[in-house]
Amino acid sequence: QVQLVESGGGSVQAGGSLRLSCAASTYTYSRYCMGWFRQAPGKEREGVATIDSVGSTSYADSVKGRFTISRDNAKNTLYLQMHSLKPEDTAMYYCAALGTGSWCYGSHTLHEYNYWGQGTQVTVSS
Repeated sequence: QVQLVESGGGSVQAGGSLRLSCAASTYTYSRYCMGWFRQAPGKEREGVATIDSVGSTSYADSVKGRFTISRDNAKNTLYLQMHSLKPEDTAMYYCAALGTGSWCYGSHTLHEYNYWGQGTQVTVSS
């Protein structure tokens, strides 16, 4: 069982920046694919960015060039650096982990992730 705890959310004005963190409770963290997902009120949860065990990343078109996903395997921590935030980025942001029993490679859909955090709220005002 993997526990994920997000932090770093908050309220910011449009154009501002935030950095989200996600601490994972597993000694095999480096083998996991990790991702950030978000859900706005009345909308379905959507993918924001993912990173696999060798550091390959993928981004939603809506955040490319503004958000950066990274991981620190020594600290079992996932990050999402967000710049140039827009009101449409307002959502609950969730960290997720995908364990395959071995090393995880590539990008995966939301439904493949088997561990989820409780979420951290990001609110961007215009």
